[in-house]
Amino acid sequence: MSNKKRVLVKFSGEALAGESGFGIDTVILKFIANEIKSLVASGIEVGIVIGGGNIIRGVSAAKDGIIKRTSGDHMGMLATVINSIAMREALERGGLDVRVQSAIKMEAICETFIVGRAQRHLEKGRVVIFAAGTGNPFFTTDTAATLRAIEIGSDMIIKATKVDGVYDKDPNKFKDAKLIKSISYEKAMSDDIKVMDDTAIALAKDNSLPILVCNMFKEGNLLKIVSEDEKALYSVVK
Repeated sequence: MSNKKRVLVKFSGEALAGESGFGIDTVILKFIANEIKSLVASGIEVGIVIGGGNIIRGVSAAKDGIIKRTSGDHMGMLATVINSIAMREALERGGLDVRVQSAIKMEAICETFIVGRAQRHLEKGRVVIFAAGTGNPFFTTDTAATLRAIEIGSDMIIKATKVDGVYDKDPNKFKDAKLIKSISYEKAMSDDIKVMDDTAIALAKDNSLPILVCNMFKEGNLLKIVSEDEKALYSVVK
């Protein structure tokens, strides 16, 4: 195991869609790639999990019963592979060495997830993007991200969102909303704070994995967080 700091960054597929709400906005893709590049340049080992909501959500696809939930979730997993390939391209264009590992075998386009291989890639300075969720229906990409973070021995999981962290009330509706710097796993679950789904939070709690919630669109914030800069904006669930 490397002595370097290792992090897993999780962001939603919807974030890639930008204003259109669907598909992949290459401007956003390039922005995220630059943020990840700054981490790698600082000697940080980086794993990534991307959702698939910009293409399809399994729950939504199955809502009227025509598509079974298991099939809908498999479609969602494939959407994450599409996003992962796009992210790999953007990162490689930025000069990084990248591997995509899928929980579902598809050797023609990416590696199959093997934890030991993923760890070796990270130790060699490669970014590893974990695609296709856990490979099982009924589990979200939040849970997949937490699972992969634990498997690779990550120091933290960073949930990159559109807000600066967890607030005491909706910051989009209330100007006096206050950022909560730290919250317990138990409170996050009992108060139904939508940081991640309960399965992901419970898994993080059982393995003492801190969840850092931050705004992915604040330039340089990811590096500040990992570098423990006092100016970093985020909330931590621990």
